[in-house]
Amino acid sequence: MNAAAQPLYDLAPLAELMLLGVLIALGPLAWVAWRDRHGTTVHRWQALAILTLFLTFDLVLFGAFTRLTDSGLGCPDWPGCYGNASPLGAHAEISAAQEAMPTGPVTHRKAWVEMVHRYLASGVGVLIIVLTAGAWVQWRRARAGGGVGDRGGPAARDRIAVSPWWPTATLVWVCLQGAFGAWTVTMKLFPAIVTLHLIGGLVLLALLCVQAVRQTLASRGEAPAVLPRGLRAGLIVTALLVGLQIVLGGWVSTNYAVLACTTFPTCQGSWWPDMAFQEGFQIWRPLGLLQDGNHITFAGLTAIHYAHRLAAYAVLGAIALLVWRLRRAQLLTDPARWLAGLALLQFATGLSNVVLDWPLVAAVLHTGGAAALVVVLTWALAASRSAHARDKMSIPRPVPAAAGAPRIPTP
Repeated sequence: MNAAAQPLYDLAPLAELMLLGVLIALGPLAWVAWRDRHGTTVHRWQALAILTLFLTFDLVLFGAFTRLTDSGLGCPDWPGCYGNASPLGAHAEISAAQEAMPTGPVTHRKAWVEMVHRYLASGVGVLIIVLTAGAWVQWRRARAGGGVGDRGGPAARDRIAVSPWWPTATLVWVCLQGAFGAWTVTMKLFPAIVTLHLIGGLVLLALLCVQAVRQTLASRGEAPAVLPRGLRAGLIVTALLVGLQIVLGGWVSTNYAVLACTTFPTCQGSWWPDMAFQEGFQIWRPLGLLQDGNHITFAGLTAIHYAHRLAAYAVLGAIALLVWRLRRAQLLTDPARWLAGLALLQFATGLSNVVLDWPLVAAVLHTGGAAALVVVLTWALAASRSAHARDKMSIPRPVPAAAGAPRIPTP
């Protein structure tokens, strides 16, 4: 059987893959249960939310590795590999494809990279299902007015840190993300679909981060920090600019336009090289082609690259201004430090991609830095609120936190 004859969707291994996802999720669930075996319910859900966020971050990084190693079509069907739950069962088919095209999209190595990515995604999906089910159980107990198993603790309705609709929305989103993962394969790396798949992963991180931060605040009995309205608005604007920049960066990566400019700060020896923006930002088209079937020109790829580079200057400026304002006001100092460090990381890895011929480590770190920026900005937004007229606008004192835990100032 070859890739051309293989159906794009083959659900035969679906049950095995779902079972594997459950087995993968049992490890983190058992660790949380053992670690917080003497803790309160709210601490256990906090730990599970943070662990799920961490594993989702790892999944985004591995997704970048999958894309950057050209392993996205390592298995030409979905959800398995030639109708099998692992590349072991598809050894003959993969060998035939690899022999016909040794450097093609289907090789044994690429098949394993692609399937490991799917295995990790299934495990994260199971953890999100558990978070959702647990949130609704807590909510029902709160509605009944009973406790949540915490001896001597307050009533359940006072212990619910996150509305059950947050994890429910996260569950819906991860299902949509799975659909985009399937379309990435079946639509042969369609740039718009691959970019949306990347964006979906970052939105998933943001949804999980909100829950983790709120669970953390609740476990400590803290309230969100009060920010002056102008500072809160600056935080929101910076987050939006970073989001736009990530979309542009995803468009660069999925169109393989990184090497359209190999010098810095100029591009092709010019401050304004020859660019075809109409070609570069023609969204709905196959990889490497335009809607009329012609190949995208180098000028089109240059437009994609240079738009991302120009936007980076504005984003770095916005982050620098936000960090300065937060540190001056002595608010959200930990997120401010993370933002400063991540901005430097993004500049260094982005520059490395250009002048060092797109090394794999720098490329993966660049995606990881973007994901970390999403997490830190979401952390800052979820741990703060805008001041109201009744609030005293004095600088809140930071509340001491446990070692290694984020210190979130309270009003």
